[in-house]
Amino acid sequence: MFYIGLFVLSVLLTYAIKAYANKKAILDIPNERSSHDKPTPRGGGLAIIIVFYIGLIYLYDTIDSELFYALLCGIPIVIISLIDDIFTLSSKVRLVVQGISVGTALYFLGGVSSIDFILFTLDGFWLNILAFITMIWITNLYNFLDGIDGYAGSEAVIVGLGLFFFFNNPLGLVIAIASLGFLVFNWHKASIFMGDVGSAWLGFVFSVFVFADTGQGNIYIWFILLSIFWFDATLTLLRRYLNDESITQAHKKHSYQRLVQSGWSHSKVVLSSIAFNIIFFVLLYFMENVLIVFALNMASLFVIVKLIDRKKSFI
Repeated sequence: MFYIGLFVLSVLLTYAIKAYANKKAILDIPNERSSHDKPTPRGGGLAIIIVFYIGLIYLYDTIDSELFYALLCGIPIVIISLIDDIFTLSSKVRLVVQGISVGTALYFLGGVSSIDFILFTLDGFWLNILAFITMIWITNLYNFLDGIDGYAGSEAVIVGLGLFFFFNNPLGLVIAIASLGFLVFNWHKASIFMGDVGSAWLGFVFSVFVFADTGQGNIYIWFILLSIFWFDATLTLLRRYLNDESITQAHKKHSYQRLVQSGWSHSKVVLSSIAFNIIFFVLLYFMENVLIVFALNMASLFVIVKLIDRKKSFI
């Protein structure tokens, strides 16, 4: 009953935020980089955030206090991203706030002393620097990949379910349900967008979960659950760098964007990503060797990128 209530609340909050954003003209205006063709309310991710923190407080007794306080560190990102959705802020300001949130979250988690890669284990204080940079990257790449209807929301559902099934964490179910409520209004054609407030916060929260437990090869599970997003964002950044392009300049070269440019609908791209995620979700669930699943996952993504290059070249 609790989770049904969270879903209903997410739907109602998203609807209310949409009405308010329309009234106050908090709109995403289309430009040459947009994948939508008319002004659309943004900030709907705030509904996911509110529902999540309600769930976090309700489930407080079942969650480690370190994780609880680390997740609360996402609130400054919520505030600065919400302001950015309304007024547009400098990327440097956003980055500073993200750095503060990430650094504080790592403090509450007790830092990262080792990462178990199954075949070998890394340890040392320097891992905290790696974790800090990675968490900043995950926070931003999730924002980069929020570019078509239903994409970031559906990914949040899958990752949330992964957190629930593979790590036995009820907060994963909270994220999945809150995101489903938002998707009621965000599926193509979306009547409201997640906004930076939702995408940056989701990236931060997932990054906290990644480094909350780095033992027993858990890092590979997160690599797989988030693979479509981090692989596309990282590879696209690398390719643009090798092409001598300005990596800070906005673009439309991510794989999902090029699929839309090639003629695929938003729904077709999102449903394909969901199907991909479900395949590897099932493999993770039934196969004991996570390294094999990870290798298959990486190989599949490389093949998919090559196929997308044929449909829409990386120019």
